[in-house]
Amino acid sequence: MTTMQLRTFLKVATILPVETSVLLRGDHGIGKSQVVRQVAKHFNLEVIDRRLSQMSEGDMIGLPSTDGEVTRFNPPEWYKRACMKPMCLFLDELNRATPEVMQAAFQIVLDRELNGWQLHSQTRVFAAINTGGTYTVNEMDPALLDRFWAIDLTPDVEDWLAWAKESNRIHENIVTFIAGNDKWLDPPKGGDPGAVAPSRRSWERLSKALTSVGVAESPDDPLFYPLCLGYVGTEATIAFHGYVKTIDAQVTGQEIIEEFDKVKKKIDRLGQEKLNIAIEKMADYVTKNLNTLDENQGKNLRAFMNHLPAELRVSAWSKLTAGGVEKLDLAKSVHKWCVEGILSVFGVEKNADADKPKTTGVKKGKK
Repeated sequence: MTTMQLRTFLKVATILPVETSVLLRGDHGIGKSQVVRQVAKHFNLEVIDRRLSQMSEGDMIGLPSTDGEVTRFNPPEWYKRACMKPMCLFLDELNRATPEVMQAAFQIVLDRELNGWQLHSQTRVFAAINTGGTYTVNEMDPALLDRFWAIDLTPDVEDWLAWAKESNRIHENIVTFIAGNDKWLDPPKGGDPGAVAPSRRSWERLSKALTSVGVAESPDDPLFYPLCLGYVGTEATIAFHGYVKTIDAQVTGQEIIEEFDKVKKKIDRLGQEKLNIAIEKMADYVTKNLNTLDENQGKNLRAFMNHLPAELRVSAWSKLTAGGVEKLDLAKSVHKWCVEGILSVFGVEKNADADKPKTTGVKKGKK
């Protein structure tokens, strides 16, 4: 078995010669069709997606016609398009097709031709097969297999997360849930093949359903739980539902310091108890990972501090500057970015000219 992660496959597939047909092998729902679409997007090609397990011989090779002397086959519309202009032809579930359909696929892959109709010189051919003991499949002809650049696709969690963020096809709540609970991304090993279970495909379908109904951020809505149940199964639904119910508390210290704008709305909804938790996470991240703040980190910290009530602002300041001499550089850096917000708590503003604090709202009398 020649395994390859998705990000590596994308690099290789985009440099293969156009006449090289590609065969993707892997479990269902791991994103084989999605990766083909990414390659097609790279070449600016339209995808013709045909599931061979649902096709008859006539669907594949077309129907005959005669001029009174000879008989010719009229190709199906989708195949003719792949002959007339550059396309990405994706033959899915190849090993679940009938022998007649597989033979037609053999001719396309081997000769880039079917019943006299030649594929366009810039049309690319991809095929995919599902592997594993839970499928009823036909054995692949070794002669056919030999005509492909064949790979066993084994995308990891990082592959999926990168795709989900870039494509914007998956709701943020699902992305962040999987990022912290990656065991729910794929079906459990050794699970009941007939049970509803999570897969990369099912999470995408669930995201679309929750978003279209308008309940993706409303776990208490009576539609939320049953929708999840039908797409990803009981155990994954329980975990995901519980996560979304407490998502307001799912703000990490790293997000506050590195990407404050992305979590600002969540922080706006936090009560004082959860704000205290967020402050603890932020201070823990800063004191354990940083010796000083760069410009981005400093601006994010200042924005976060200015979001806090006065008493919590002082609490955050105390936690950030409690490192003593060993963290003196960090304390100076925190002071640089946050001193004005802290002084304002006590009714003092920074004197920009003398770099000294001055009391506001108090008039000095004459001596």
